[in-house]
Amino acid sequence: MPQLSRIRLLLLTSATMLAFAANSLFCREALASGSIDAASFTLIRIASGALMLGILVSPHIRTGGLGGNWLSAAALFGYAIAFSFAYNSLSAGTGALLLFGAVQITMILYGLWSGERINRKQTIGALLAGAGLVWLVLPGVSAPSLVGAVLMIIAGISWGIYSLLGRSTDRPTLATAGNFIRAVPMALVPFALLVHSETISATGIGYAVASGALASGLGYALWYLVLPSLTSVTAAMVQLSVPIIAAFGGFIWLGEAMTTRLLVASIAVLGGITLFVMSKQGNRASNEVKSKKH
Repeated sequence: MPQLSRIRLLLLTSATMLAFAANSLFCREALASGSIDAASFTLIRIASGALMLGILVSPHIRTGGLGGNWLSAAALFGYAIAFSFAYNSLSAGTGALLLFGAVQITMILYGLWSGERINRKQTIGALLAGAGLVWLVLPGVSAPSLVGAVLMIIAGISWGIYSLLGRSTDRPTLATAGNFIRAVPMALVPFALLVHSETISATGIGYAVASGALASGLGYALWYLVLPSLTSVTAAMVQLSVPIIAAFGGFIWLGEAMTTRLLVASIAVLGGITLFVMSKQGNRASNEVKSKKH
């Protein structure tokens, strides 16, 4: 894939981060307004995302078959269903912070388990990010719902697993489309068991479709378009902007409170993850220099 120009790369990357944050805003507003229930939101989001991605990659599906696999689809569904139910009781910013914090911690722990070594700064960064998440969910006046927090952490772990499973694919958009399509029947189960038709309105359906087709479908397509032009560190760094965008989006458009606890936790989590990622890159560069000398 040809490299994108700097201006186009900046615009597309910014649009992608806005799409990721929009998922939190769409879901939170839909559920908080009572216009749809979590199970229905999940089904419509996954189905509309599958339709959008299916349209985008339909020529490749006809010639090369469906990408993805059932394990990745299960991880995607686990993320989506926990994400939706968590936003029954979390603000947009708090949910996004818990989600992306859990994603990063999951991937860091996997790296440690698979044999990666970390330096002192990386250890401090990981501990700082973990402390920020603990601080956010500790009991207190402005602490989030424990059930909502646990569900969003489960969503983050699921998304981290989904991301790890997809690292080896050479056709990520096709794989994502296949995973969304496979996740549709999974989303039908909670919908059939829990849905109440009187809770679904046109507004709620609109939010779910916007989340699935636009923020998820097109958002993921944009992300895979810009990834070849970004270094791995840059790709990790730009995603750290999502919780902040979601928090301020919730403050501006949803009228949610910007609490001191959320601000402190955001600084701790994002600062810790930034320190970890930057130290990891610095450590890698140092090792490369040493290997060249030898």
